[in-house]
Amino acid sequence: MAEKEKILELKNVVYSFHTYGGIVKAVRDVSFDLYQGEILGIVGESGCGKSVTAQCIMRLNPEPPGFFSTGEILYKGQDICQMSHEELMKIRGTEIGFIFQDPMTSLNPTMRVGDQIEEVFIHDKSMSKEEKKKRAIEIMSKVGISDAEKRYRQYPHELSGGMKQRVMIAMALVAKPSIIICDEPTTSLDVTIEAQILELLLNLRKEFGTSIIMITHDLGVIAKLCDRVLVMYGGKIVERGQAGEIFYKTGHPYTQGLMNSIAGLDTEKDEVLTPIDGTPPDLFSPPVGCPFAARCEYAMEICHKYPPQETDLSESHKAHCWLHHASAPNVDLTKKKKKKKEEQA
Repeated sequence: MAEKEKILELKNVVYSFHTYGGIVKAVRDVSFDLYQGEILGIVGESGCGKSVTAQCIMRLNPEPPGFFSTGEILYKGQDICQMSHEELMKIRGTEIGFIFQDPMTSLNPTMRVGDQIEEVFIHDKSMSKEEKKKRAIEIMSKVGISDAEKRYRQYPHELSGGMKQRVMIAMALVAKPSIIICDEPTTSLDVTIEAQILELLLNLRKEFGTSIIMITHDLGVIAKLCDRVLVMYGGKIVERGQAGEIFYKTGHPYTQGLMNSIAGLDTEKDEVLTPIDGTPPDLFSPPVGCPFAARCEYAMEICHKYPPQETDLSESHKAHCWLHHASAPNVDLTKKKKKKKEEQA
């Protein structure tokens, strides 16, 4: 089987924001690849840098106050960091689509749904109004919007939350982009609609061969959808690997903490979930060592002083953790904690 084409590559991206309190180092030396037809998950708690990283890919963060310190974002060999505004407008929506977190606030309440979907073609003089409308209604039907002709003429407030999210997906897909970035697209939806949206994304990948980046804090979404997973913490990638490796061969204490904080099918009724104690690092002045050291129960003196190097756990599975050093104590990070209510009494 031939190796899939690499369609996107981030190399040592450092992105910060000027604020009244100083410089916030939101993304710190992030590197990863995305391949044709792949679904890549980026997971982590709020404030870890996953959404800023996603928006860096399309240069959606306001510049200023945001700015790149170093790094490259290569899309089909072209560096997005060096593109002019005109060059960016040619790839936004057409080459790379973006599905935002909250459809309730991301859609323009004063514009009809059809007009918003057609906006991506605003600079395309070769398409007539009829052709644009036909393409919009076609993609609306494709993403499961019933009575697309009627919905095309409606305003966002006339649609349900799930239908609004389908409109957002239609907007991202109408130009048949190579990449779709989904920034927590199911957060505001109930579980039934969430399942439908995830199934829809899988079907679209199968039909169009679209590459998808899924940004989420929901490990259930990651398990259902993603081929590979990046775990982010404190603006850095702390672990990466195939989805199965992340879940069953966990290589970083932070990933273990995420696993222990959610209920599974084997969770007993009287079992108390284990939260990750402490707070995320201050990105005005990030720690010099491992960003998770202050919250890690396995932290050693070296963790606070030096950043861990990336360790290969397999060909595809890598983690930034001093526990994988030859001199470190032997710790089983795949073992799930069992904590009963009576233990906390």
